[in-house]
Amino acid sequence: MTGVDLFVREVSWKTGQGKTILHPLSFDLPAGEVLGIAGANGAGKSTLLRLLYRFLKPKTGEILLDGTDLWHISAREAAKTIAAVLQEQPTDFALTVREIVTLGRRPHATGIAGAGKRDAEIVDDCLGKMDLLSYAKRAFGTLSGGERQRVMVARALAQEPRLLVLDEPTNHLDIRHQLEIVELIADLDITIVTSLHDLNLASRVCDKVLLLHEGRLVAQGMPETVLTPGNIEQAYSVQVRLEQLSASRERYLTFHL
Repeated sequence: MTGVDLFVREVSWKTGQGKTILHPLSFDLPAGEVLGIAGANGAGKSTLLRLLYRFLKPKTGEILLDGTDLWHISAREAAKTIAAVLQEQPTDFALTVREIVTLGRRPHATGIAGAGKRDAEIVDDCLGKMDLLSYAKRAFGTLSGGERQRVMVARALAQEPRLLVLDEPTNHLDIRHQLEIVELIADLDITIVTSLHDLNLASRVCDKVLLLHEGRLVAQGMPETVLTPGNIEQAYSVQVRLEQLSASRERYLTFHL
């Protein structure tokens, strides 16, 4: 899998009643890089993600994949190019973990043929990456929230996307599996856009960060230039202190009301 160049040009979105949720914004993301989207609840993060995986159509502007407008390609081609992991999870709890992950191969199916040998190999590989091989025959409904989240990441990877959109991928996960997801994101050779509440995590895993406040762009760029106390205070209405661990020399942010 290789990434796709993502170009967002003056994209905005408003409700049917005319309320603007996302004001016009633009950014570029080269193939293979990771963009973190941050901001308080109601900042417009999920709306922007829905535009990127073609659930919503922009009211203004355009989203380009390798220079081609996202809405000028077929829904099937979009599904082969973009995969999304959402906070909402499937309700068909009767399916097994393997069956859920195998659904990720549907955009690549031809005719009425079932999953072939290559599909099975890809599914096994994705189950392995998410430490789920021992869960393959388990019913999805018997899993914990964190286990279900890992299944949904595995299903997205099974699509072999060039753009992966993640809405709070570490939600419900314990520390060990949060770190596994972070390491996976860092190792994938595809373009990734993810919303994250944990700004220290965003600083660690993202090549670029886009910071939103009430649907407007506060700042974008490299984490160290965006995640400054001033920008974060504007976006979150909290006081921020930047500290440094003496041993590792890593920076981390602490927050105060």
